[in-house]
Amino acid sequence: MARTLDPVAHAVRREAFLDVAQRLIATKGYTQLSIQDVIDELGSSKGAFYHYFDSKAALLDGVVSRMVEAATATLVPAVADPDRSALDKLNAIFSGLASFKADRRELILELMRVWLSDDNAVVREHVRRGAIAAMTPLLTTIIRQGVAEGSFTAASPDHTGRVVASLALGANEAATDLFAAHQDGAVAFEEVEGTLEAFAEAFERVLGARPGSLAFANRSGVLREWFDAAAPVAQGGSA
Repeated sequence: MARTLDPVAHAVRREAFLDVAQRLIATKGYTQLSIQDVIDELGSSKGAFYHYFDSKAALLDGVVSRMVEAATATLVPAVADPDRSALDKLNAIFSGLASFKADRRELILELMRVWLSDDNAVVREHVRRGAIAAMTPLLTTIIRQGVAEGSFTAASPDHTGRVVASLALGANEAATDLFAAHQDGAVAFEEVEGTLEAFAEAFERVLGARPGSLAFANRSGVLREWFDAAAPVAQGGSA
């Protein structure tokens, strides 16, 4: 007789692997992490691990995808708030994502160090698609409201929602690239600020929003905090 799978137990066990992987990535780094490390930490077996994940890259995929889902879930209340304007909601999304990352600073910094590896190209694309799919409905709802309020002039909120989601991912990828280049001493911080300010202006033009009305990390000082926080890591790596 075939064994019946308990979906709840299956989900809990998978989450346990992801919890351990997330903690180890933050403490020792993805490059140094091995599947055996995760198995030993959890007191499990290789058979159990491969029941949930077919590779180390799939494990990373699971960790990052879970973060995307968690980040998106934190934004839903602001989008659903009937007392907020569309502009306020959009700024709440940007500030909410910044706060989510700040609460996980060490893990995010570690992921940024390994994210550009060729080995993670497939994972990056998977996460990019997942993030766009998760963010587009939220952004579309906000843009519709903004058009109705007169704060945005986008002709097609549905299409613009996907464009803004893609632009947001592009800004995040550019920030990651610039972070790596800055850590290597190849790019000055002023170049980072200038590039991300260009993204901020692009958001406003796509939406038809008033110039300077959207809040971004480079406009609030949050960007400087991230680069300053990573500076000791860069100095340590070159010693």
